[in-house]
Amino acid sequence: MMLDRPVLVSGRSSRNGSPLRPPYSSTSSTSQTDIPDDMHPVIHAGRVAVITGGASGIGAAAALELAKLGLKIAIADVNPSALEDVGKQVAAIAGDSNVLVIPTDVSVLEQVVQLKDKVYEHWGEVAVLMNNAGIGPKGTSWDGIENWKKVFDVNLFGIVNVQQTFVPLMIHQENQSMIINTGSKQGITNPPGNAAYNASKAAVKSLTEGLAYELRERPQPNVTAHLFIPGWTHTGLTGASSFSKPPGAWSAEETVLYMLDKVRAGDFYILCPDNETRRELDQLRIMWSADDIVQGRPALSRWHKDYKALFEEFIANGLAGL
Repeated sequence: MMLDRPVLVSGRSSRNGSPLRPPYSSTSSTSQTDIPDDMHPVIHAGRVAVITGGASGIGAAAALELAKLGLKIAIADVNPSALEDVGKQVAAIAGDSNVLVIPTDVSVLEQVVQLKDKVYEHWGEVAVLMNNAGIGPKGTSWDGIENWKKVFDVNLFGIVNVQQTFVPLMIHQENQSMIINTGSKQGITNPPGNAAYNASKAAVKSLTEGLAYELRERPQPNVTAHLFIPGWTHTGLTGASSFSKPPGAWSAEETVLYMLDKVRAGDFYILCPDNETRRELDQLRIMWSADDIVQGRPALSRWHKDYKALFEEFIANGLAGL
């Protein structure tokens, strides 16, 4: 149910957050990257971050980096033991009183509501809401129906559950806040191999774009949305448990630090590079994919034998012009 007013929990309201900070814009401005950490309206000491998928990979790295900046951290995940381990690492930085470890399955709305209740009961506000929980079991276009359901329940409806639960409170907070949804390049360029994962992340892109529009159209917009699009990152989802980090991949920490710089600048699309793929190459790949529609090419023409040479020429010319 959508709430029209913030809920008061244990005598606290969302006004128990940090003092108001200088305003910031939802549009990118390179000058904003020079804002000191302690002056940013959202990412600074004393504010509260909630991170789903916080037991490993990017979620754990985000918890640690935000703790270093002085934020209070609530981490949620379906893996209680791994979550407890990350909680101890965060507590070593932020102190036990500034960490909440809350086992949560984001695909279950009731558990997300319990997560929200515990965070607001303890701290009365949320400054950074990071929807990072995600899974990647394979589902092709006509096989793996159970995996399709699992992937969409977590990757898409997990974010829907969190947004529907937290946003009605966040928009009534006095202090500014932000929502960061973790998408994927696979949800934009749609490479063959895992249609279920690609489709779920394409839906996350659409969902987050809609969220950003709805938030900025409010009479007094005080919450921004950001689509976080990692590059090749060495995490459990990409096989970190099986082999050491390849030279081409970024660590989760590198990806998170890049993301934090971009949300400080107010960027909506946070398209991360890595050691193998420059941002310019990502941009050209995205342009080619979008142009499939405009040019009337076959679906996923980048991987079509009749268009392979044309795609390679397009990329070479694009990079040569930089």
